[in-house]
Amino acid sequence: MIQFSDEKLKEVQRIIGFYPEGKQKSAVLPVLHLAQQEFGGWLSVATMDYVASLLQIEPIEVYEVATFFSMYNLKPVGKYMFEVCQTGPCMLNGSDNIIKYIGEKLGIKPGETSADGLFTLKTVECMAACGYAPMMQLGKHYREHLTKEKVDAIIDECRKNAELNN
Repeated sequence: MIQFSDEKLKEVQRIIGFYPEGKQKSAVLPVLHLAQQEFGGWLSVATMDYVASLLQIEPIEVYEVATFFSMYNLKPVGKYMFEVCQTGPCMLNGSDNIIKYIGEKLGIKPGETSADGLFTLKTVECMAACGYAPMMQLGKHYREHLTKEKVDAIIDECRKNAELNN
């Protein structure tokens, strides 16, 4: 059964407390972030249903939010998620080629996770770093002015980090 620890439940109640009585639905974004962090980096239907119950809203209201925003993962993801911008400025600077190269290098397509479970390739909309195109987000960090050589170095860096942390 999916359930937050007592500590996380207190955090959920603190978040809900930011909003007026009867407006707890407003807490759905931060509570989904908390749930995604807590339950394996993605949001299962059961997890979204649990969030709905905590917020006392209908599950569909949570699904609508989780499926709209690219920051929520609706299936398991790799340890390293390459979120490559695919909007106009990045495309004009070669993001399509970078997406294709990453896919070939890792043997995956956008939305898929590598066989070793390390990498997920995801295409996303504008991340407001157009001057650094093509770019991607890796965790909390932007990787900018991407080239095939930079992608190779990033993949090597991730693999080395994964080995060190095992």
